This record gives sequence, structure tokens and C-alpha cells, in this order.
Amino acid sequence: MTLFRSFLAAVPVAALLFAGALQAREVEHALGVTEVPDAPQRVVVLTNEGTEALLALGVTPVGAANSWNGDPWWDHIAEAMGDAVPVGTESAVNLELVAALEPDLIIGNAQRHEEIYPQLSAIAPTVMSQELRGDWKINFRLYAEALGREAQGAAAIADYDAAVAGLRERLGPALEEEVSVIRFLPGQIRIYQLDSFSGVLLQDLGFRRPEIQDVEAFAIFTGKEAIPDMDGDRIFHFTWDTGDGEGDALANEVLADPLWQSLSAVQAGNVHAVSDAIWNTAGGILAAGLMLEDIARIYGVE
Repeated sequence: MTLFRSFLAAVPVAALLFAGALQAREVEHALGVTEVPDAPQRVVVLTNEGTEALLALGVTPVGAANSWNGDPWWDHIAEAMGDAVPVGTESAVNLELVAALEPDLIIGNAQRHEEIYPQLSAIAPTVMSQELRGDWKINFRLYAEALGREAQGAAAIADYDAAVAGLRERLGPALEEEVSVIRFLPGQIRIYQLDSFSGVLLQDLGFRRPEIQDVEAFAIFTGKEAIPDMDGDRIFHFTWDTGDGEGDALANEVLADPLWQSLSAVQAGNVHAVSDAIWNTAGGILAAGLMLEDIARIYGVE
């Protein structure tokens, strides 16, 4: 059973109900210290990666931020979300919907929700992670603590570490490749570096990165003029499109450009289109499991 499927095997269809009275404890987070119930029964989560964390920990939220390009959820979590209510996007939360769900715990992110933290805290105890990029495990451990499910959190991370170690062994000499990660967006191209979701996972596996990407930073924001900097022994690329076709149009334009066609990875046939949701936007533990599966499939080491 794969990492991703082993997580979902334990996820209930409806919100998990915990036994016993709700007793309080303190959790330190990005915006302070909050007294939270020991066994929260109605949790609202306001980030995509936070939603994945809850599902992996066996908790179905009563409400959650819409998946960015889902309707309302990413395909890989839709079944597990059960009757969860979408409460708006990460950057446009509907506070009235959140309040109507009568949560006993809200989980958000300071980068997205610092301005509405007072309103959220007036609705229910609210715990905020700090960043929304790089190492998902930092936020995951905080969410596990907020839910009172630290043991389950440690077990989930141990499962991930074991999956990484197993894939690393199977990849063997392939890890000597320098892998490049490129994202196409409307009017912009990003060359991803180490402090990104995909960058952390590739580093966990032990892949090498081209010099310009082997930097403890998030990404280079650029355009077609930087195509020569996108090369590597192998290129993974994905596209963010808002529905107007601009992201896809830029991707198609770049992929047909003579400069792109001259890259060594393109010449060698080592270019792979992968899912923006899995390799970047979902950003959580379940996406990490699916990204490992993608890499195993691409390298033929399932």
C-alpha cells in the first residue's frame, strides 16, 4: 500500500467524534498562545496543506478552505472530505460561514490570515502556523499538537520518512541527476529553489539541483529570457492556470520556443509535465506521498 493510500485507509467519511469532555490546554503558535480543547470535535481549517494534515491525522474538518483549483476539493481528497463545508479560498475566507459551523477549533496561517485573526479568535480558539512554503512537516507537527494527536502525527511523519528512504534506495545512481523544477503561471515563470514544497522533497530524496536552484530560497520569478537557466539533467514542469487559459498558453509558448528545444534535458527526452496541485499548490503530506509516487513512476522504480 502506498504512503498516500495508507493514510486515506484510516480516514472516516464523516467528521471524527472524540469521546469525553472537552478539556483545555495551551498551544503556542505563530500569533501567540491559545487555549484549545483537548479533543476538538468541530474543526475548521483554512489552508490547503492544513486540510491534508487533518485528513492524514484521521480528522475530517467540518469546514475548510476551498482547494485552489478544486470544485470545491482537489481530486485526491474529494472523497475523504465527506460533508465538509467549503468556506472560501485561503485568501478570501467567509467569516460568516466559519461562524455558522460553530467550530471548537480553527486552524489557519499567519501569512494568509493575520489580519482576520481577531475575528477568527472571537469565533473559536484559533491556532496559526507561520509559513506556507518549504518544509510541510513544521506546520504538520503544530496541527497535530493543536488536535491533541501528536502520536498520530509522529507516526505519519515516520511513514513518510520510511517511504522516502525506500525510494532513495531504489533510485540509487539516478540521484546524481541535477533536476530542474519549473512552473508556468499567467505572465510569469518560476524557477523553484530549495525552500519550496517540491524543493524540500527532492532534497529529502537526495537529488542534486542545478546551481541556480541549489539555493536556500523559494524561487526565481522570471520570463522567457531565463529559459537557458531552466536546464538540468531532467526537468519537471507544471502549470497554474486560473481558467482563462493564460497559464497554459505561456507553457505552450515556452515549450515550443527554440531556446527551450535546445536545452540538454529536452534533447535527451528527460522532460516531464506533472501536476501543479501535487508538486506545489496542495502543499501537504498527502500531496507529498503522491509526489513520491510520481517520481517512482517516472524513474521506473515503483
